[in-house]
Amino acid sequence: MNGMDLRPPFAALSGIDPVRLFSQVETPAYILDQDALIQNGKILAAVQAHTGCRILLAQKAFSNYDLYPALAPYLAGTEASGLYEARLGAQEMPEGEVHVFCAAYREDEFEEILRYAGHIVLNSPAQLARFGPRAKAAGKSIGLRVNPECSTQQGHAIYDPCAPGSRLGTTRAQYDAAMTPQLFALLDGLHFHTLCEQDADALERTLIAVEEKFGDLLPGMRWVNFGGGHHITRPGYDLARLERCILQFKTRFGIEVYLEPGEACALNAGYLVTRVLDVLQNGDTRIAVLDMSAACHTPDVLEMPYRPPLYGAGEIGERPCAYRLAGPTCLAGDVVGDYSFAAPLSAGDLLVFGDMAIYTSCKNNTFNGMPLPALYVRSGKEVKLLRRFGYMDFYTRLGSRVKP
Repeated sequence: MNGMDLRPPFAALSGIDPVRLFSQVETPAYILDQDALIQNGKILAAVQAHTGCRILLAQKAFSNYDLYPALAPYLAGTEASGLYEARLGAQEMPEGEVHVFCAAYREDEFEEILRYAGHIVLNSPAQLARFGPRAKAAGKSIGLRVNPECSTQQGHAIYDPCAPGSRLGTTRAQYDAAMTPQLFALLDGLHFHTLCEQDADALERTLIAVEEKFGDLLPGMRWVNFGGGHHITRPGYDLARLERCILQFKTRFGIEVYLEPGEACALNAGYLVTRVLDVLQNGDTRIAVLDMSAACHTPDVLEMPYRPPLYGAGEIGERPCAYRLAGPTCLAGDVVGDYSFAAPLSAGDLLVFGDMAIYTSCKNNTFNGMPLPALYVRSGKEVKLLRRFGYMDFYTRLGSRVKP
């Protein structure tokens, strides 16, 4: 791979060598790509223009609010998973709608949530009975999350909301056992979320299941939320099928459609820059220890799990020099993955991982006292520091004293 390579997740850097561009960045660091975010936003805006749907940023995947102004012109607002995200969306994307869903709301937070969110989605009839009347009295639009019991994923059970025994969403059996006409009268919409990094064919199958399970309820609704997990901005995604699904559903039920992707908003719109600290060999395995940690800085690498893309590297056997890339923590499994390179690695070498805007800075941690990576933003050939983190960011999380 070289600086002219156009393949994602480095396509936004067309004609630019990221190793050279980021050579002066202090590592480890997240670099948020404003140009790529805007390109994603334009794709999402086109879907909205073609279908009349409304697309929200799911902040659980990307919550770097310094870049919200780059996305805001292309989106209808934000989606939150609780109080803090609802407040963040209201403050940092103030012209947009704020939707919130939580598996179970806290009594001591709910009044404040009502200050920020316009759409409140409840997870169960019991939650609807407890919080729905109060939200309705506050003039909010009320939804119920449903579970169509339609699993479309393979290999990632941790991310399957339709898995057996799931706590997320109300099944039809649960609905029939607990719903009353009084509770139904509170509802303005239904919400479901079944996908994870999937194409529109999975949505198409899900919509069939939703209609089979809950189609009798839809004529009484004002809106339906198709949830997230739609990889809309991925190259090759079937946009025509997505738009057809939305338009057919809107026409059949006379209903407004929302989508709330997180990854699609910031897909391939960030990098994690790291340097090699040491190179060692254990038996046949050559290991490069980096100044970034999979466990601390890219938790999904271990949770998903997956092997993140790396600029200039290939699969094992593809290039002559193979290395296992690992973090510096004491966790034996703090391993990013196995890669091959055209030349041997040495201490001080700069490496650039791609697709690092999503589920990184919003999920990172300071296990082992690891420093949090700095935040930068890239636009064109300009790389600007947003924030550094230091010892106090670690110290103040763990106790009551704040030392100067």
